[in-house]
Amino acid sequence: MRTSNLFGETLKELPSSVEAESHQLLLRAGYVRQLAAGIFSALPLAWRSLRKIEQVLREEMDRIGGQELNMPVVHPSDVWKESGRWDVIGSEMVRFKDRKDRDMLLAMTHEEVVGSLAKSEVRSYKQLPILVYQMQTKFRDEPRARGGLIRVREFVMKDSYSLDRDQEGLEQQYREHYHSYFRIGKRLGLPLVAVQSDSGMMGGKVAHEFMYVTDIGEDSLALCDSCGYSANREVADFRYPSPKGTPEAPIERIETPGAKTIEKLVEQLGIEKSDIAKCVVYAADQPDGSAKLVLALVRADFDVNPVAVQNLAKVGELRPAEPQEIVAAGGIPGFVSPIGMDRDEVVIVADELVAKTSALVAGANEKPYHLKNTQCGRDYEPHHIGRIAGADDGLGCPNCGQPLHMGRGIEVGNIFQLGTRYSESMGAHFADEDGTLKPLIMGSYGIGVGRMLACIAEENRDDRGLMWPMSVAPFQVCLVSMGRQPETHERAEELYKELQAAGLEVLFEDRDAGPGEKLATADLRGIPLRAILSERSIKNGGAEVKHRREEEGQIVPLEQLAAYLKERVAEELGTLDAGLDELPRLSE
Repeated sequence: MRTSNLFGETLKELPSSVEAESHQLLLRAGYVRQLAAGIFSALPLAWRSLRKIEQVLREEMDRIGGQELNMPVVHPSDVWKESGRWDVIGSEMVRFKDRKDRDMLLAMTHEEVVGSLAKSEVRSYKQLPILVYQMQTKFRDEPRARGGLIRVREFVMKDSYSLDRDQEGLEQQYREHYHSYFRIGKRLGLPLVAVQSDSGMMGGKVAHEFMYVTDIGEDSLALCDSCGYSANREVADFRYPSPKGTPEAPIERIETPGAKTIEKLVEQLGIEKSDIAKCVVYAADQPDGSAKLVLALVRADFDVNPVAVQNLAKVGELRPAEPQEIVAAGGIPGFVSPIGMDRDEVVIVADELVAKTSALVAGANEKPYHLKNTQCGRDYEPHHIGRIAGADDGLGCPNCGQPLHMGRGIEVGNIFQLGTRYSESMGAHFADEDGTLKPLIMGSYGIGVGRMLACIAEENRDDRGLMWPMSVAPFQVCLVSMGRQPETHERAEELYKELQAAGLEVLFEDRDAGPGEKLATADLRGIPLRAILSERSIKNGGAEVKHRREEEGQIVPLEQLAAYLKERVAEELGTLDAGLDELPRLSE
């Protein structure tokens, strides 16, 4: 490809809303362009890289027995109603009606379609196990697209689905995917960490997310450097401190003017945060348009984990309750308490540390008062008691007891043990050895292709631009013609053809531009190997070759250039592929 014909200009000015460095570089280098919020066009450079990522994904799925297929982006509502998710998923699902007034949707994921296909195609245990996968477009109407390709609305995902006759088979395919995802990260030059996660709208009981750990990540992770424990904060466990041994005392109503925050209450009463029961009120919107309120209680030196609350209360997605909703249920914003709330209108969920503590300060549901010495079980009865506090820095690791530290990460992939949720609801059964009909055991496994590209860009960059790993780079070599004499340009043209004939992927910088602009553009685009041909390099014995990650280049004779570059390409690809079988595995 000649840069003089390349579709995709480099940019000097960027939109003010661009935050992530990787997003800036992908825009500046002419890889992507935004059409609308969370919707991007991949220009030729990005498309070449995306196809390389997809090829690695194909090879890894084929390696563990996958069969590639293709499923529709537009789904009828029927299959989603069968699974029960039509009424559960909110506005992130794009629904519409076709010309015959039938409910349709844009695919967010494909469990329902796989369930439907399994129902028609799988008859006997003799056909199992099965693993199918695809590279397909999804659409999720995210409320806030961010980070360029990191959180978008339209994206391509590698999603694979396993079908098994029993739990043992599912666990085997799950382990295969777990190892393969680390192989994918290694081959693409992206370090990944597997963390325990919540299954969310997917269902099932066991799930892992594969995270790229970075300060710009939107997921909070609990990590232990001592034993390797890692989990998304949504499901992270930790060693709870012992409850305070405060003696029981009668409840006492005290005036606390202006103490609408924990900090003000601590200051006014001269107490610690650990002496306070913090109340957080959420609303879970129901399919009929109403809202169910959930009041969560934790000790005030902890944060509430909304996912744990949601799971314990068995409600849909939570949002902060509006003041008028709290008032309608008998609460007073700023002085909320489980005491005095309408139990028919509010689900009360208490953290187990609150339930075990004898005397805590809580709101009085009356301005401007709080209550001292409140006690769970004596003064109020929660609907549910469990671990709803969020992990934080310094808390003990659940495995080894050493202090956890919190990090941030971007979810690149995920794996779920779905079990029989979809097969039972959709009637996807098989005849077992004894002739009985049994529901298929399903697993679901996804990787975002565009998000993978963005994370690789975030990991592989410097102050001059991108630094693509060889396996992802749109081209392996950037040939730069910097001669002033016509014969030098002619020799560069010949070299371009020679390198292509040798099987190398070459971007030929043939523009009529200054040397500084050409070299800066080459650095910005991040092609791994750069070969410069100029009168000076020819005088010194050939072309100057430099790797994007190296500061100094070397002169390679022109007659040896193709062989030398091929050797460098193979060497880097070999390094990325080295040690794949030694990567982490999930124990049985």
